[in-house]
Amino acid sequence: MLTDIFEGFFAGKRVLVTGHTGFKGSWLSIWLHELGARVTGVSLDPFSERDNYVLSGIGNKIEADLRADIRDGGRMKDIFAEYRPEIVFHLAAQPLVRLSYDIPVETYETNVMGTINVMEAMRVTDSVKVGVMITTDKCYENREQIWGYRENEPMGGYDPYSSSKGAAEIAISSWRRSFFNPAQYDSHGKSIASVRAGNVVGGGDWATDRIIPDCIRAIEEGRAIGIRSPKAVRPWQHVLEPLGGYMLLAMKMWHQPTAFCEGWNFGPRSESITPVWEVAEKLVQCYGRGELCDLSDPNALHEANLLMLDISKAKFRLGWEPRMDIDGCIRLTTDWYRRYRDEDVYELCVEEIGKYVVR
Repeated sequence: MLTDIFEGFFAGKRVLVTGHTGFKGSWLSIWLHELGARVTGVSLDPFSERDNYVLSGIGNKIEADLRADIRDGGRMKDIFAEYRPEIVFHLAAQPLVRLSYDIPVETYETNVMGTINVMEAMRVTDSVKVGVMITTDKCYENREQIWGYRENEPMGGYDPYSSSKGAAEIAISSWRRSFFNPAQYDSHGKSIASVRAGNVVGGGDWATDRIIPDCIRAIEEGRAIGIRSPKAVRPWQHVLEPLGGYMLLAMKMWHQPTAFCEGWNFGPRSESITPVWEVAEKLVQCYGRGELCDLSDPNALHEANLLMLDISKAKFRLGWEPRMDIDGCIRLTTDWYRRYRDEDVYELCVEEIGKYVVR
């Protein structure tokens, strides 16, 4: 039996997860399902047949497994009206920096207007009490500074992906003040927050241009692991770290709806803010094989070299802090990729959640 660190809060709750076929969404759906939540998933098709969503079979276990595009505002309202969620976790997005250079308009349509459509569906659905809107650490105007960004710092973004998430944060803030204002909570009955996480890793992610999937694909195909930005420093964290923070925040918002409806950072400890090359070296060591190759290109599309989050607010106000260091994060991630071909992936995920919550 999975240890319930939320003390039964999610049992029986109607929870809607957008982007549940994605990497983070599939893990969140598994965790919520194991805690007894009545999960409705809304998403496009999964990225590949090896995604965590597909291999775990979570779509067959949750209450409703729906295909819909968050850019379709009318469809969102219809789904909310039919399934009557009480808690919403909005994860659906176009999440890739380099792809955003190829499809900037679609990136903005999905990340900005899609978010607005979800908030509008929440606004007209009386059952919704809590909305946790997931953006990214890249929503901040990145000055490549050596200290972490705090929640009250300016939104921005160089590339279309990062700037679209900054724009989504501005939209969330506007909707919170205009339609979900804490001062008028008695009239609307809704609490909405935005959450920003660092570079999330874990089993079942096969997206392109991400360091862990790139490493695993190269290892499985017997070729060298090409590293585009070996010196880039990122705040690495296992997928379960921010998900635990999102769920804790939702519970706090439910019980104290006007006290926590704002922006929150969920990042790793400072010692887990590590260069890409070092992370790849750790994965190779844990996996037991693999060879790295530096593919640095001075003319490559711009990606941030340094980005860190200040998590003091979540630590002191929510009582949340990371449970794993960078080595534990990479070990647990590598464990999934070494075992997924030979074991029941759903049970593997539940086992890893179990290991995480008892740390």
